[in-house]
Amino acid sequence: MLTSLSLLSPIPLPPTDHRSVDGSRSITRRRAVAFPSKKWRCSASPAGQPPPRQRQRRLKKADDDGEIGNIDPVGFLSKLGISDKGFALYLRERYKSLKDLKDEILMRHIDFRDMASGFELLGMHRNVQHRVDYMEWAPGARYCAVVGDFNDWSPTENCAREGHFGHDDYGYWFVILEDKLRDGEEPDELYFQQYNYVDDYDKGDSGVTAEEIFKKANDEYWEPGEDRFIKSRFEIVAKLYEEIFGPNGPQTEEELEDIPDARTRYEMWKKEGKDDRPGNLPAYDVIDDGKEYDIFRVIDDPVSRAKFRAKKPPIAYWLETRKGRKAWMEKYIPAIPHGSKYRVYLNTPSGPLERIPAWATYVNPEVEGNQGYAIHWEPPPEEAYKWKHKNPKAPKSLRIYEAHIGVSGSEPKIASFSEFTEKVLPHVKEAGYNAIQLIGVVEHKDYFTVGYRVTNMFAVSSRYGTPEDFKHLVDEAHGLGLLVFMDIVHSYSAADEMVGLALFDGSNDCYFHTGKRGHHKFWGTRMFKYEDLDVLHYLLSNLNWWVVEYQVDGFNFHSLASMMYTHNGFASFTGDMEEFYNQYVDRAALLYLILANDILHDLHPNIITIAEDATLYPGLCEPTSQGGLGFDYFVNPRASEMWLSVLENGQDSDWSMSKIVNTLVGIGQSSDKMLLYAENHNQSISGGRSLAEILYGRALLQPSAMNDSLLRGCSLHKIIRLITYTIGGRAYLNFMGNEFGHPERVEFPMSSNGFSFSLANRRWDLIEREGVHRDLLCFDKDMMNLEKTERIISRWLPNIHHINDSNMVISYLRGPFLFIFNFHPTNSYEKYNVGVEEAGEYQVILNTDERKYSGQGSIREDQYVRKTMSRRVDGMRNCLEIPLPSRSAQVYKLTRILRV
Repeated sequence: MLTSLSLLSPIPLPPTDHRSVDGSRSITRRRAVAFPSKKWRCSASPAGQPPPRQRQRRLKKADDDGEIGNIDPVGFLSKLGISDKGFALYLRERYKSLKDLKDEILMRHIDFRDMASGFELLGMHRNVQHRVDYMEWAPGARYCAVVGDFNDWSPTENCAREGHFGHDDYGYWFVILEDKLRDGEEPDELYFQQYNYVDDYDKGDSGVTAEEIFKKANDEYWEPGEDRFIKSRFEIVAKLYEEIFGPNGPQTEEELEDIPDARTRYEMWKKEGKDDRPGNLPAYDVIDDGKEYDIFRVIDDPVSRAKFRAKKPPIAYWLETRKGRKAWMEKYIPAIPHGSKYRVYLNTPSGPLERIPAWATYVNPEVEGNQGYAIHWEPPPEEAYKWKHKNPKAPKSLRIYEAHIGVSGSEPKIASFSEFTEKVLPHVKEAGYNAIQLIGVVEHKDYFTVGYRVTNMFAVSSRYGTPEDFKHLVDEAHGLGLLVFMDIVHSYSAADEMVGLALFDGSNDCYFHTGKRGHHKFWGTRMFKYEDLDVLHYLLSNLNWWVVEYQVDGFNFHSLASMMYTHNGFASFTGDMEEFYNQYVDRAALLYLILANDILHDLHPNIITIAEDATLYPGLCEPTSQGGLGFDYFVNPRASEMWLSVLENGQDSDWSMSKIVNTLVGIGQSSDKMLLYAENHNQSISGGRSLAEILYGRALLQPSAMNDSLLRGCSLHKIIRLITYTIGGRAYLNFMGNEFGHPERVEFPMSSNGFSFSLANRRWDLIEREGVHRDLLCFDKDMMNLEKTERIISRWLPNIHHINDSNMVISYLRGPFLFIFNFHPTNSYEKYNVGVEEAGEYQVILNTDERKYSGQGSIREDQYVRKTMSRRVDGMRNCLEIPLPSRSAQVYKLTRILRV
C-alpha cells in the first residue's frame, strides 16, 4: 500500500515565500531537493554539457530574447553626440562578448535567476529532512570538512563524502551534517521523512502512522480500478512481451506475419471487447481522421472527463506525513545549533588550513587577535524577525541621507543597528529625506577601513548587531517611507587570508586574478576575476541576497574605476575617447556590470542602482540594449572636489561662476540621471576635513555671537548646498551630520590617533539647543521641502541662462521657479536684473539670508513679491529686478501669470 502514494508524490512542497507582510517568518527561498543536482553532471556525458537538444533550445531562447529587446549595441552614441568610430566598434565587440557570456552561463544554469541565486544552495542550509547541508566552492582543495565548537573542531567528523557526491568537477564540495537522535529515540521509519522546521507547530504530527496515512490516501483518493496501473505498472508490458516473445508466441518470422496498422488493430480490439461490462476507467476513443499531419480526434465520456479534471493530486495526504518543529526537537539534537562557531577545513597541496566560509551570513572577523569564525544563524521562530512593512515605491527624485552605523551615536563608541533605528531614522524622516544609504554594513575586519575592505560578502557586520537587528532597521525605515540603499563593494576585496577570500582554497586564487593584475596598485586590496563563471555566480548571488534576505531597495556600486581599468583608475584622463576602450579597459568587468544591472532589474523591477565612477564612463545610465551599462543614476564626484578646492585654495572673490556651473552640469552624460553632493563620506576615508570644519574652524564649537567668520561660514554653507541640490539632476546626497554643519570631521580609531573614538561619532546634542546648528538644520529641512511641496527636482531640468563672473551671480530656471545666487563676498545688489520667460508675479519661497537661518535678514517681507518688466534680458522676453544681498540665494515661484 505504500507504493501508490510514494510514486505519485516524491516531490517535497514548494518553498515558503521569503516575504510576508502579515508577520510570517522571513526565510530564504531554497529548492526543496534532497541533494543539489545542478552542479553535478552525469558521468556518461562531458562535465558541464547538457544534452544537445536542451543546449540548442537554450541558446535559441537567448537569441530570441535579444531580438525582442530591439538591441542596438551603439544606440546611445548618437544620443550623446559621440562619433568616435573606434568606440562604436568596441561596443559592438563587447555586445558579442556579452552574448557569448550569456550562452556560456545558460550551459551551466537553468536561467539567469538561477545564476544569481547561489545562496539557495551554497553555505549552510537546513534540509527538510533531519540534517543540515553545507556547500562550498574550493576548486584547489583535496578534502573538505566543517569544523566548529559543535564537533570539538574535529576535521574528520563532518566531512565531504567520498566520490561523486562529495566533490564535483567544478570544485563544489558538499557536506552533510546529520542531526543526532536523542537517547531512547528510534530513527524515522520513512527515510524521506520531512519536518516543518521553520514554524513552531506540529501540523500532521497527530500520532497516526505512515502506513495508516498511505492506506487512507489509497482508499479515499483512488476509485476502484483507477489504481490498477499504479499497482501493476508492468502488467501491459509483460503481457505484450509474452505475446510476442513467449513460448506460445510466433517462433518464426513467417508466423509473426505483418503487424496491422493502428486503425485495424483499434477496430479489432474494439470488436473483441464489445461485450465487456463497463468499468470505472475513463472511456476514450481515438479516431484517426486520415489527415496528412497525423492529427487525431479524441472522443471521451463527459462524466469521466469531469471526474478526471476534478481530481487533485494527493498532496494533502503527503502533508500529513510532515512533522512539526516541536516533534523534531523532541526527537533530534541539531547537528549544528543556532549560534555555533564554525569554519571550513580544507586540505590543500600547501597543507591543511581553516577558512571562514565564503557564503557565511554572520561572522565574527576578529577575536582578540585570534582567527575569526562564522556563526551559524538559525534562530527559532519566536526569535526570528517578522517583516511588518512593504517596500516603498521608488520616487521620481532621490534625497539620500548617507550614514555609517558605527559613527551614528553620540557617545565615543561603535553604535549599533538598534541605536540607529531608534535615534537616527526619525531624524532622517523629519529632515525631509526619502532614502538612506548605509556604508560599512557588509562585514569587514578592520573598523578603521570604514567598511571598504570587505571580507565576508554575505554577512552584516557583527559590530553593529545581528542579522535580525539589521532586518528591523530596514523594516522600520520602510515603515517611515524611506528607501534603504547599500554601498556595495564589488570592485575589490580585502587581501586578508584568514577571514577574506584571498588564497581561499590554498593552492590558487580562485576568486581573484593572480600576479600583478590581482592586486590593487595603491590600496593593497585584491581584484576579482570577473571572467570566471563561478566568480560571477558568487557576485551576482551576493547582490540578489541582500534584496531577497534583507529587502534593501538599491545599491551604490562603489569605486567602479578600480574594476573597469587595469590601472585601477589611477591614470591621467585627457578626455580622449580612446581612454574608454584601450588596452587598459577591463571588458570582463564591464560585462559583469551589465549582467548585474540586467539581472537585478529583471528579478526586482523597483530596484535602484547607482554608479560611482570618477571617470564618468560613457553610457553609465543608458539601457543595456542600447550599449549602456544600465544604471539608474550616476554620481558626479567632481562637484565635491570642486567645492573642497575653492574653499581651501582660493579667495572668495576669485571664484569663477563659469567653472562652478561647468563642474556641476558640464558633463556628457544624461543630466537627469546625475546624483550630486557637496560632500559625502570621503573625508572619513582620506583623512580630510569636512566643509564645516573648513568654513568655521573651531568657532562653531563655542559660538559666542554671530561674527564675520560665522556669518561667512553659514552663508556659504547654505548657498553651496542649495545650488548643488537644485542645479543638477534628480538625485542629491548628504552625509550624516553635514545638514546641520557638524563642526568636526569623521576620524575612525587607528594607530595614528591612538585608536581614539573621540571623532568617530556625531554631535546630535548641537541641534537640541538654539543656535547656528539648529538654524542650519531648519534651512536644510526647508530646502528638502522644495521637492516635497513643489516637486521642483522631479518635474523639470534646469535652464541655466545667466552666469556673470564679474558680479559673481548665477541664475537658472526650473519650470516656473527661478533660482538666483550671489557668491560675491561683499557686493550686494539692490535691483539686479535677471531674465524670465513668463510675465507675472514671482514670490520668494526660500531665502538663505533669513534670520531663522542665521542670516542677516537684509530683504524685507514686502520685497518678497516681484513683478516682471517687459524688457528682454538674458535672451528672455521679460525680466525681474531683484534685491540680492552678498553671499545669498533666493528661490522665486511664479504665482500669477500676466497676459500681455
